[in-house]
Amino acid sequence: MNIAVFASGNGSNFQAIVSAFNKKNSKVKVKLLVCDNPAAFVLERAKKAGVKILLIRRKDYASKDEFEAEIIKNLKQEQIDLVALAGFMRILGPGFVNAYRNKIINIHPALLPSFKGAHAIDDAYKYGVKVTGVTVHFVDEGMDSGKIILQKALYIGRVDTLESLEKKIHAIEHKLYPKVIRLFLKSLPSRCF
Repeated sequence: MNIAVFASGNGSNFQAIVSAFNKKNSKVKVKLLVCDNPAAFVLERAKKAGVKILLIRRKDYASKDEFEAEIIKNLKQEQIDLVALAGFMRILGPGFVNAYRNKIINIHPALLPSFKGAHAIDDAYKYGVKVTGVTVHFVDEGMDSGKIILQKALYIGRVDTLESLEKKIHAIEHKLYPKVIRLFLKSLPSRCF
C-alpha cells in the first residue's frame, strides 16, 4: 500500500507514519509528501526520510480545482492507495474527495464532533472541558465532519497547561494514526499489493 501524507507544518505525524511503515520489507510505504508551505519543517523530515516531495502552492493555480487536479495527477503517478492528512490546513474540494472517497483520512486533536477546526486543542483548553482527545476520521466535503474511525480520550488534569496538553495530544496522535493505517491495511484485499 502506498501512502501520501499531506502536511503544512512541523510534520510530527508525518514522522510517526514514516517511522511506523517505511521499513525494509514493509508492505506499506509513505511514497509522497504533499506540502503547500515552502517554509514547513516537514520538508526537511521528508528529505531525511527519502520520501518524494510535491511542494505545491495554491496561489500558483488559477482555481482550487486546478490546484487539486495537479495533486490528483501526482497521486495517480505514484499509485497512492491512501491519503493521510496530517496538519494540511486546507479543506479539500468535492472533486478531490470524490476521486479518493473512503481513501482519505485525517487526524484531529479533539474528540469530534466537538471542537472542529484549526485550533481544537486551544479551544478545548479555553472552554474548560475535563476530557478531550484525538480523532481519526474519513474526510468528506465538510470540515472535520467525516465518519469517525477511532478516538482516544484524554483527561485534562488540574495542573495541565496548554503546552502540556499539546504534548499529551501529540503523543496520542503519533500512536493512533499508525494504528488506523494498519486497520485500513487489514481491510483491503490481499490482491491490492
